[in-house]
Amino acid sequence: MTLDAVLARIDETLPEAVDRLMELLRIPSVSTDPAYAEACSKAADWLVEDLRALGFDASVRPTPGHPMVVARSEGAGRHILFYGHYDVQPVDPLNLWDRDPFDPELQDGPKGKLIRGRGASDDKGQLMTFLEACRAWKAVHGTLPGNLTIFLEGEEESGSPSLVPFMEENADELRADLALICDTGLFADKPAIVTMLRGLAGDEVTITGPSKDLHSGMYGGLAMNPLRLLTRILGGMFDDQGRITIPGFYDDVRDLPDEIRAQWQGLGFDHAGFLGEVGLSVPAGEQDRTPLEMLWSRPTAEINGLWGGYQGAGSKTVIPSQAHAKLTFRLVPGMDPDKVQELFRDWVRAQVPADCTVSFTPKAGAPASEMAIDDPAFEAARQALSEEWGQPAAFVGCGGSIPIAGHFKTVLGMDAMLIGFGRDDDQIHSPNEKYDLDCFHKGIRSWARVLDRIAG
Repeated sequence: MTLDAVLARIDETLPEAVDRLMELLRIPSVSTDPAYAEACSKAADWLVEDLRALGFDASVRPTPGHPMVVARSEGAGRHILFYGHYDVQPVDPLNLWDRDPFDPELQDGPKGKLIRGRGASDDKGQLMTFLEACRAWKAVHGTLPGNLTIFLEGEEESGSPSLVPFMEENADELRADLALICDTGLFADKPAIVTMLRGLAGDEVTITGPSKDLHSGMYGGLAMNPLRLLTRILGGMFDDQGRITIPGFYDDVRDLPDEIRAQWQGLGFDHAGFLGEVGLSVPAGEQDRTPLEMLWSRPTAEINGLWGGYQGAGSKTVIPSQAHAKLTFRLVPGMDPDKVQELFRDWVRAQVPADCTVSFTPKAGAPASEMAIDDPAFEAARQALSEEWGQPAAFVGCGGSIPIAGHFKTVLGMDAMLIGFGRDDDQIHSPNEKYDLDCFHKGIRSWARVLDRIAG
């Protein structure tokens, strides 16, 4: 079988693939720090050179920030776009690194060999799994797999300010039948495809009571304390079963399909261990839902910050004039960020007495993303991952937000398939980031299998 020849080629050339990754990791492409702008450009140039060597028509595309990399290989079959990012997080605090973050090394680890260095897992090691799969494919077939576009970003770790404008300006070139994203990870060492991403809505609320801070002895008991009012309101945002009490909050929330719930149950998620790692033990969400449902497919309301009055050393007996809180809501498919924000505001306003006022400062929001897993490519990819890893791959959710997946949907009108091979202990964004060599190796083999099933 030709696939067997591609997999054999990947196995034989793994040392060379590691060497190429090490070369890319040595480029300190920190996107948030202007001092590394030249290094970001160097990383983009390195990738263009490598993609051209593979046979892609590749180029560096300037933006107001760091450049994009776009590469194209026309062929038969569905048009597939692959996305990754070449920029990395800052390395601070440097004193907590065991070695130079940009002098990567192959080391012995508890699960075998690992690649140590900034960007090893997030996201240079991940994006190179796809490029190495294409390299092995080209070596065996003489051509690249199918109809491919490669789209690599240089600002993901700094908020992607140039991304949406670039996508809008180049929509015709970038639009494909399906996007592949390699910036996620395994779930409990099991292969997974992320098909649900929660969205986000946010708000900041300020309640003003008296016109100035008051002496609590002279006014206490008669004057309304804004902190008392705000904490009462926010304390009533949840009932005893963990449900959010804002009227209409759940109106657009859909129940999880039974087949997806069954897949999630089969993952064997250890919620006690998950909470135990952060010193907790009792799930705080909706008590009639499983822990994974709480994390992936149910909306949340979180108080991210609460302040007002005197916060210095010692005591100052005041009734503050104002009380403030910052909140975010994680949203699931079907929920409108603007609607959720207005539901929250109406609920707060209805509880503020006539002699107090309330104001709001909106935060940018984004809807949740839900992939169309009835597309046969999703099941084909799931089967390919299952074959490579020797255990069933699952369609999973993600409690956080991955903006690029939503942008592919809203800007380019296409679904994204999120497949990654990182592990929870890769220490991305932290000192001593690493990527297990086994994940790198099997990641390359996984993409070869996926391409074999969906690229034709």
